[in-house]
Amino acid sequence: MSTPLATTPVPVPPREEAGPLLPQTRNEYITVVAHYHRAEIARMAGWRDRIDRTTNWALTVAAAMMSVSLSTPNAHHGVLLFGMLLVTILLRIEARRYRFFDVYRARVRLLERNYYANVLDPGGPMDADWAKIIGDDLRHPDFHITFQEARSRRLKRNYVWIYLILLLAWMLKITSGKLQPGAGSAEIAFSVRGTVENAALGPLPGWLVILAVVLFYGWLGFQVWRQFELDGELMHGEAHV
Repeated sequence: MSTPLATTPVPVPPREEAGPLLPQTRNEYITVVAHYHRAEIARMAGWRDRIDRTTNWALTVAAAMMSVSLSTPNAHHGVLLFGMLLVTILLRIEARRYRFFDVYRARVRLLERNYYANVLDPGGPMDADWAKIIGDDLRHPDFHITFQEARSRRLKRNYVWIYLILLLAWMLKITSGKLQPGAGSAEIAFSVRGTVENAALGPLPGWLVILAVVLFYGWLGFQVWRQFELDGELMHGEAHV
């Protein structure tokens, strides 16, 4: 009876862990940078388009509310107050979108200022750790500005004019006799008492509504004149969104 032959196990070489294929030559590195720059431009442009859409909606809302309120004396001035509320909601949405847009814009500008600018004009200033900054931001993406700063920027750029137009329309609505129910003949109601009465909103007295509007626009004025520390891309040039 034969016994099975003893076999010695053959050692199996350890498998090398598969890793990303990193560029090995200068040409490969340039290709990767070019494709990455194009991808970041696309993402930045996408968020920029979202910002524009929100601004367009705010303009549409303001125009629609003014058209409804000023077209007939029977329309209530509260329509314009409701328009201010809708524009405020759109401003909040746009500020959130602007923070995302700022993340991708910062990467694009960092790459353009330190890499492409030196390709076209060698010997220019360059941040020593610009590549590390982009790498760290890709590993741990984070917002570069606060929500308050983003809201203040969008308010200064566009929304302050929308709010001013709504305010002027509301003041015209509550002071003009021709825009009140009954269609009086007076162009402007010079009586302060009549203006306060026209500003009433349901159970709320007119003086309380006027006070609320004054406080709200005072807060908007504070946001417009509020100064933030210039950092990031605001320190390089004046062409900013």
